[in-house]
Amino acid sequence: VQLQASGGGSAEPGGSLRLACRLTGFTSDHYTYYSMGWFRQAPGKEREGISCINMDDGEPAYANSVKGRFTISRDKEKKTMYLLMNNLKPEDTAVYRCGFSGGRGGCLLSTVVYSSFGQGTQVTVSS
Repeated sequence: VQLQASGGGSAEPGGSLRLACRLTGFTSDHYTYYSMGWFRQAPGKEREGISCINMDDGEPAYANSVKGRFTISRDKEKKTMYLLMNNLKPEDTAVYRCGFSGGRGGCLLSTVVYSSFGQGTQVTVSS
């Protein structure tokens, strides 16, 4: 299983950015049910799970820090997850990474249930 993240970049406070993460090297023979999630890590801070989605039914979950500003979605057929980030704040500046978690049930924001992570993509919010 491999994950390819794209998007990110720089934005001003109040602006928007969109991230995408595509799952490759994966077939339904491996997992019928799985979730994907977004994590971020700012310099000097611990990795934070900010949003995840059950790729089967699309049920999302959000950390309080991004709830109401970020929207996660997925294209099940393309095995791709998206994160639309609105009303960005300087504290959203971090390296963002996507993860894969196989199995049934709702998605979780804890990194311990994710078995694979993609490369990071930088998001910088400043004026």
